[in-house]
Amino acid sequence: MPLENINGTVLHYIVKGEGIPIIFVHPPLLTGANFRYQQVQLSDEFKVITFDIRGHGQSGRSLVPITYSIIAEDIKQLMDRLGLEKAYICGYSTGGTVVMQTLLAYPERFYGAVLVSAMSEVSDWVLRSRIRAAVQLSRWRAALRVLMLGIAWGNADQRQTFRNLFRDAKRGNRKNIHQYYKYSLSFNCTEHLEQINNPVLLLYGKKDWGFTRYRKILESRLPNYDVLVFGKEKHQLPTKAADEMNAIIRRWIRSIEFRNETAEPRHTEARHDDEFLVAYEDIKQPGIEREAAEHQP
Repeated sequence: MPLENINGTVLHYIVKGEGIPIIFVHPPLLTGANFRYQQVQLSDEFKVITFDIRGHGQSGRSLVPITYSIIAEDIKQLMDRLGLEKAYICGYSTGGTVVMQTLLAYPERFYGAVLVSAMSEVSDWVLRSRIRAAVQLSRWRAALRVLMLGIAWGNADQRQTFRNLFRDAKRGNRKNIHQYYKYSLSFNCTEHLEQINNPVLLLYGKKDWGFTRYRKILESRLPNYDVLVFGKEKHQLPTKAADEMNAIIRRWIRSIEFRNETAEPRHTEARHDDEFLVAYEDIKQPGIEREAAEHQP
């Protein structure tokens, strides 16, 4: 289990496979273990990199308050340490917000990004209430354990997954977990989304009702994106819709690489290229819907 001194802390990370690199970013309290299915299924074609954000899992605690800018710098320095000039990056939930900040800070380091159940802001009262509750619970160790149980169970597709997620969550630093949750309440990059010119794939569950608004915000602001909605799923796509999610990521990256190799121009108003449409039809299964992303002025 590699540990590296990076940017004033110790980061735990795992590299599996060879090929085009994909870095996965997790939300508060969870760890890189949340992407176990991505490690197993995508590492036959890609170099899959998972890591524990500072103060989470097996990474060392952060002596400075956690912000998305600090996490973005950690990611860049981890890439430098691994000798990666560029990579794809995938963020889940609040980890997707971190990815947006990372793209804004270091756009030249990424081929593209996958945003899974992500948001550029926290602006509805339901989500704000949930995060405020997490902020309060993470103030006390006993209450944090209850939160860990709930988050691990909610993201688990089976008992072994729950045990793995809960085990790694317990290793985190209470103060840093609290900081990650708290920072997410105030962060807002919506007004800067037009600056993200990297290709972006948006993945959401149709039954994740509260996140429909956040998907539409991204669709209205991002200049270069594809979007897929899983008709029978909620929020926890990396664990509860892993097969479909991983197949879509695989096909999408292939389509981006094919377009780069052929140097075909991409018109910004054409949000979905033909290569990905064909790839999507090859893997489409019941319960996955493709929603049109209409160009909005």
